[in-house]
Amino acid sequence: MGRAALVVSAGVLLSRILGLLREVALADLIGANAAGDAYRVAFIIPDFLNYLLAGGYMAITFIPILSRHFADQDEPGAWRAFVAVARPVGLAMAVTVAVGMLVAGQVIEALTDLDPEAAKEATRLTRIILPAQFFFVVGTLLMAVQYARERFLIPTLAPIIYNLMIILGGLALTDRGDPSADGFAWGVLAGAIIGNFLIQAYGAFREGLRLPSGVPLANPILREYLFLALPLMLGQSLVVLDESFARVFGTQLGEGPTSQLGFARQTMLVPIGVVAQAAGVAAYPYLSRLAEEGKLRQLTTALARAVRYVTVASMMATGVLVALSVPVIRALFERGQFGPADTTAAASALVFYAIGIPFWGVQQLLARGFYARRQMWTPVLVGTASTVLAVPIYIVLKEVMDIRGIALASTVSVALYTVVLAVIWLHRTGTHVLAGVSHTVGRALVPTIAAGVAAWLAADLVSDVAGGFAGAVLQTATGGTAAAVVFLGLAGWMGTMQQVSDD
Repeated sequence: MGRAALVVSAGVLLSRILGLLREVALADLIGANAAGDAYRVAFIIPDFLNYLLAGGYMAITFIPILSRHFADQDEPGAWRAFVAVARPVGLAMAVTVAVGMLVAGQVIEALTDLDPEAAKEATRLTRIILPAQFFFVVGTLLMAVQYARERFLIPTLAPIIYNLMIILGGLALTDRGDPSADGFAWGVLAGAIIGNFLIQAYGAFREGLRLPSGVPLANPILREYLFLALPLMLGQSLVVLDESFARVFGTQLGEGPTSQLGFARQTMLVPIGVVAQAAGVAAYPYLSRLAEEGKLRQLTTALARAVRYVTVASMMATGVLVALSVPVIRALFERGQFGPADTTAAASALVFYAIGIPFWGVQQLLARGFYARRQMWTPVLVGTASTVLAVPIYIVLKEVMDIRGIALASTVSVALYTVVLAVIWLHRTGTHVLAGVSHTVGRALVPTIAAGVAAWLAADLVSDVAGGFAGAVLQTATGGTAAAVVFLGLAGWMGTMQQVSDD
């Protein structure tokens, strides 16, 4: 599991770097304005359709089915299962994309406070981006074939190519004199076709995928898949709707905050992706195998250890981003159409987003623990309840704290979701791992605070050496180095890392 996590982590790291470069290009060429807001709002309908068909969770629901066939040495059965699921799912997504094209304008006007011209632009961009969802969904099933074979390299290329195509599209097709996000939108579609579909088809066929004919529409595998996926289709979780909340509530603050929140949130997602997402993706096939073999105590122990690693790394990331929010945002985005006022707003949002990093990390692992045990309804019901409760939290905090309130509402909501999910997991699996997790958090708290203070002091010390981009990079590098030295030194002295390694 650790070796697989390294492969996935390296891929996620590269993907997140490209994702940041994508945001850098967007900030430079478009900025935090009406055009930038329209581009982000254009993802509301495509993302919802993807969630509606459980696109983000297809691999999770399909891997156990394929793994069972592979464990029984029944490859023909696995390929029949693939056809039985891919055929109706692909057709359903094609139909929903067509419907989305028709209702895009009305939905955007109903959900957002964009002015008429920006809403019209968001509608046009939506219709460019929407077809990408078909390739995302089918591509996810192709990735599931590879994950079930415990092959991770080619699936990790999907987000890398996706982000690269968006960057290339934006650079090639954006006119600085009259900027619009068309190039970025076309890049989304090209990235989905190439990275998420064509290359994944190659990877799946390389693992032996065949497309047999004569598979009945009423195949029992389809019913099994729908039974596993139905909770994810019906329950819209806070995890998948949080970004849409930022887009919707951001438009209520006028022109710019939606984009500023997007830049801050993407920055926060880098450590989550590299640490938690990599651990979750790599761990899930192994957790599923332990569940299939009935080794539930080993599953619980393996998950607890992963939670401890992710918690320590996430807490360090929180301390660094809170302390260095301004120089980080300035170094990444302050150029072209993105000005100093945008930096201040985005950095203030990043502080409150960053506090939630450990909760995001733990949630990703806990949810996969439930999925591995085929307890799909639990995270969905908890997530749906958290989503309902999140709406008034967003409304209140937005009114009190503006853009910072939206970021804080995200953190409060995901913290609530994670805590409830953890309580249910411990109730079902036993509390024998709780002491170890608690000790790890306790021993990481002091190094985290000290690292954050060290980062802030070091950045402040060099703040007068240089200004602009060079100064921001110097502050970030100096502060980050100081944080790493202090955190690792204190963690080693306090035995934090040893605590993580212990069972």
